[in-house]
Amino acid sequence: MLEKLEFNLLAPDVLRDPHPTLAKLRAEAPIYQVQHREMGSYPWLVTRYEDTINLLNDERFTKSYARIPGEQREKSREDYMMEAAAAINRHMLTLDPPDHTRLRALIHKAFTPKMIREFEVRITEITNGLIDAMLKHDQADFIADFAVPLPVAVIAGMLGIPAEDQPKFRRWSQTIVLGGSSSGNLDDVGAAALEFIMYFVEKFDERRAEPKDDLITALVQAEEAGDKLDQQELISMVFLLLVAGHETTVNLLGNGMLALLQNPEQKRQWAEHSELSKTAVDELLRYDGPIGVSTMRWALEDMELHGQKIPAGAMVVGSLLGANRDPAMFANANGLDLARNPNKHLAFGNGIHYCVGAPLARLEGAVAFPLLLNRLPNLALAVDVDQLEWAQTILLHGMKSMPVTLA
Repeated sequence: MLEKLEFNLLAPDVLRDPHPTLAKLRAEAPIYQVQHREMGSYPWLVTRYEDTINLLNDERFTKSYARIPGEQREKSREDYMMEAAAAINRHMLTLDPPDHTRLRALIHKAFTPKMIREFEVRITEITNGLIDAMLKHDQADFIADFAVPLPVAVIAGMLGIPAEDQPKFRRWSQTIVLGGSSSGNLDDVGAAALEFIMYFVEKFDERRAEPKDDLITALVQAEEAGDKLDQQELISMVFLLLVAGHETTVNLLGNGMLALLQNPEQKRQWAEHSELSKTAVDELLRYDGPIGVSTMRWALEDMELHGQKIPAGAMVVGSLLGANRDPAMFANANGLDLARNPNKHLAFGNGIHYCVGAPLARLEGAVAFPLLLNRLPNLALAVDVDQLEWAQTILLHGMKSMPVTLA
């Protein structure tokens, strides 16, 4: 029976390279109940591409905590929905239509493709500045010295947050996101959420009194058919943009560089053929993406999948990593092919909840990787790959640090 199979998804070797285990799950247990708590529950995990994309678009599942069938909702509340954390979670990833539709329309008024494109010059400046700083030393931590500060500086700049406050972003985001998975402390989550709320309530008041040319002002002023974001929605939207705007990119940069170092021929081809940038970033996202599983969805009714009964109220998530290596969808699924086209990966999800930060993450990758390959041609791991430590969760897929040599 599927439910009797046991896979330790938090084992260090599985966190480092989850793909062999995900391949076994696709073959032997395509619907599998995770044996540790993630996001306040023991979610069911689907690992095949077809099942994952169906889950992301299936109206028999809800993203809204308020719509979870009653008994399961009350059972989950004590562990997951702390008051402060709940206050930052009324955003597009936690709502169904029509609320989701309204918020998505409003955010597109502020977070426009034009605004993102205008940041290309700034992304280039930040990238070169970080590379300059790294070149002053023989060794560096690619995560701490590059992968984190680049997207934090970009999204903070878009929001209009001063440089001296940017380190708070990473601390708040990591504490809240990991705290809702398997590796965080719930008391710390509540404290970080409260700090986040207090900080941005003050920023909103400042922008109402004195508007500026930044994303916070745009959100405050965003209006669609006479509707505006209320205070809780503003807080939640900024948190979503903070997470979508930098957590995904940190892991894209880290995982992507590791993939290139482990595939030197592909790395060489990209360095020599700049036109590969049109497809390379999406292939890095497919090959070893920044997010392990989709955000939570709850079954609205009893159902059955691959012979397994899923009760109403159960949390079900899709393995984005597993779906993106499914040989039923991708030829040579375990191979890195920077010229792969088409590439219908699910690294940013699918459907109405597709990641709002995807265009920004793609742009940062398309700018950063060619500069890194050109200016740091001899960059190499400073430790054995088995010594790299990964986040203790299946939600995010990324390294805590990545020591490298530069010469």
